[in-house]
Amino acid sequence: MIRAIRRLIRLVVPYRKDLSLAWSTIKGRKGGFVGSFVAIAAGSTVITACGILLLSGLGTGVTPERYSGATVVVGGEQSFWLDETAEVRYSERVTLPADKVAAVAAVPGVESAIGDVNVEVSVVNSDGDEVGGPDGFPVFGHGWSAAALGPFTVREGRVPAKADEVVLDGDLAKRADVSPGSTLRLVVGSVASSYRVVGIAAAPGDGLKRQSAVFFTDDQATKLFGRPDRVDAIGVRAEPGVPAGQLAKRIKADVPDVVVHTGAERGDMEFLDVGDARSLVVETSASFGGTMVLIVVFVVASTLALSVQQRRRELALLRAIGATPKQIHWMIGAEMTLVSVAGALVGAIPGVALAFLMRGVFILAGAMPADFEMSVGFIPFLASLVLCVTSARLGGWMVARRVAKTNPVEALGDAAVEPKKLGWVRLTIGVLLIPLGLLLTLGNPLVVPGDSAADTAASAVLLFVVSVGCLGPVLLRGAIVLFGPRLNRQSKAHGFLAQANARAHVRRLSTAATPLAMGVTLAAVQVFGASTTIAASEDQLEGGLRADHVLTASSGSGVSPEVVDAVREVPGVGVVTPVARMQVLLTFPSEDSTATKVFAAQGVAPERLSENMDLKVIEGDLAELRGEAVALSRVVAETVRTDRGKKIDLRLGDGTVIKPRVVAIYENGLGFGDVTLPNDLVVAHTTSQVDSAVLVKAADGTDRGKFAGALRDAVERYPTVEVGDRGAFSLAPGPGGSGDWALNLLFQTLLLGYIAIAVVNTLVMATAARVREFAMLQLIGASRDHVRSMMNGEARIVVFSALLFGLLATIPPLVGMSQALTRSSVPSVSPLGLLAIVALTVALSWGAITMATRFALRPRPIDAIGGRE
Repeated sequence: MIRAIRRLIRLVVPYRKDLSLAWSTIKGRKGGFVGSFVAIAAGSTVITACGILLLSGLGTGVTPERYSGATVVVGGEQSFWLDETAEVRYSERVTLPADKVAAVAAVPGVESAIGDVNVEVSVVNSDGDEVGGPDGFPVFGHGWSAAALGPFTVREGRVPAKADEVVLDGDLAKRADVSPGSTLRLVVGSVASSYRVVGIAAAPGDGLKRQSAVFFTDDQATKLFGRPDRVDAIGVRAEPGVPAGQLAKRIKADVPDVVVHTGAERGDMEFLDVGDARSLVVETSASFGGTMVLIVVFVVASTLALSVQQRRRELALLRAIGATPKQIHWMIGAEMTLVSVAGALVGAIPGVALAFLMRGVFILAGAMPADFEMSVGFIPFLASLVLCVTSARLGGWMVARRVAKTNPVEALGDAAVEPKKLGWVRLTIGVLLIPLGLLLTLGNPLVVPGDSAADTAASAVLLFVVSVGCLGPVLLRGAIVLFGPRLNRQSKAHGFLAQANARAHVRRLSTAATPLAMGVTLAAVQVFGASTTIAASEDQLEGGLRADHVLTASSGSGVSPEVVDAVREVPGVGVVTPVARMQVLLTFPSEDSTATKVFAAQGVAPERLSENMDLKVIEGDLAELRGEAVALSRVVAETVRTDRGKKIDLRLGDGTVIKPRVVAIYENGLGFGDVTLPNDLVVAHTTSQVDSAVLVKAADGTDRGKFAGALRDAVERYPTVEVGDRGAFSLAPGPGGSGDWALNLLFQTLLLGYIAIAVVNTLVMATAARVREFAMLQLIGASRDHVRSMMNGEARIVVFSALLFGLLATIPPLVGMSQALTRSSVPSVSPLGLLAIVALTVALSWGAITMATRFALRPRPIDAIGGRE
């Protein structure tokens, strides 16, 4: 082990004397390396946290409960694979043909194969109160034959033999206060029926923690399931001596179109939310972790560039006395190795806490179950160390190139004054990125319309960010000339000194203002892009929803079609529109291949739909929404490049592939859903086969009060159905689900937080390095208050320039997004969000400059003037 570490060190740093020289430099210039250390440590914290989440998503999950006695669990493919590594999870459970049970049972090594169905049930006790599962988890009904997969054993009573007989698990029976011989009301969908409890079952192992179980006869479970030719999963018990892995391979080889699960993966089949969470955690942590590695490279390079700029006299002298470019590279590389190893190790420790904090946000967003297990192993720490050291070495190499290539004589001359001009390559890139960004944001809807145009406009902000980074000194010089006198007119002497300093050291000041402007741009696009989308969605929903009442289910289990039929018989009813929701996948041509995207879909009854829901039809007729027909929002129609009358490739929430014909195109997709299908088609392919809500409108001339009372009387026999106003109808969920906003907020907060750390680092380093300058000013007559006033003047220039250029860079992306999504060129800017961005920018920059100035003024002027530069 020790030899391996030594070999690693020798690979990273070719010669030990470089380490010794680097250590001497670090000890002599601690302040110059603190910024790089902090940047690497913060990056290590985030990378370690992402690594822990990635490892947890790949290797852990939730222990199976009802399937704990099954050797192998066979199910449908719950994901659509975009390629070999990227997948999209279906929103509904993918079922299997019932004849697969016999096919699996015929595989050699299988002792028994049992088809299992899940029927979501609401339990109502004798007091009329609903009894749920443990900690709010659902209650599911199954056929008694599936009890062998636990195995469940009858503790009291007997097994169910008639259609109206049930067996409850022990914990559920206790919460419902029932025993063998009791009568219990069970609600499936919205319909309540009475059942006689004939037995109490003991659950396997430590009991059921994520569900409660009700067992019917197999025939009754199949009837309630509603799909006699389908099963949710097949539990397989192996013959004695047959390993699980070997049996899984046999089943996969002999039975086509199935997915086999063994070990902890059985929990993914039993609990779809666990499989969804694992997929999401792996995808997001790998993506964001990779992004952070790139950001660490550039932040470390930026921080190190400032440090090298402050050491330019020293490095120029080394070149003048004979140091070769290779030696300069080795020296800076050795310095970065020592700093990065220390920073990565220090940052990895709080990375564990951050991983659990991120887990909490995932749970809050509903993207991860509360009992999802985390795996904290050695691999994330090692990966963070390697990535941080590699990133730091790469950043050091980028900075060392310019220093190492400089001619020794020119180096001494360059060290005396700050370079006046930018390199032509940097200037050219910065200028060319502006028209390219404008083309992708303002001109893009003409080339890439629809949802892709909005995505491209949002992504194009990176072009403006890079452009600001390249042109920072030029932009700042212009801001100083135009606005400097106005920003510092309150104090002529101090203001003049601040402007003179700013003009003479534009490069130094731009190292602070530029990253701050880039952070403002990224934050503003995220905040105002979200506010634009939300405002447009709410406007569409408010303007398009015309129903008087909305029926929903109290337990979230949905509204059965029987309720719709009952409401249509209420005197005075005008229009009744059932609404079912799911997420669908659309596959469409994209350049030379195909692309697949997820969209929110709704299923509605087309009869007199506009009286309850106005989708603002642009083209076509929603009355044709029957059979395999579909209506698309304008954004989606432009995205998939289709028109009325054409057919599209669509996968429903349970993976069923259809080719519906487009019968209408509408505008209000943000508020109601981008894809609208016939209600019966959507309901048939949802897991619970129920509606999400029912819109009800009274007939003209009907007394509203009496109608509301009659409506409540009509649904009184459905215990879980509630009558509400329009506010009960929620916005269509986004492609990532209702918790998508929380996850976006989490990752953007981490990203912007890291950028904020980098900005504060740069400000502190740039200001603290001016100890000799401040000492000189004091020796020629300036007081400490004069110096502080001068720095306040510079801070005003930094803050104003960062806000000016940062907010200007957000205009094209926001306008492009708004045009693509709403056909309006005016985005919705949240005043509170704008105030928060301005306040945070001022607090970060002013606070950092003030703190660093106070630190730089601590030494006595006579001592500081003779100190190291």
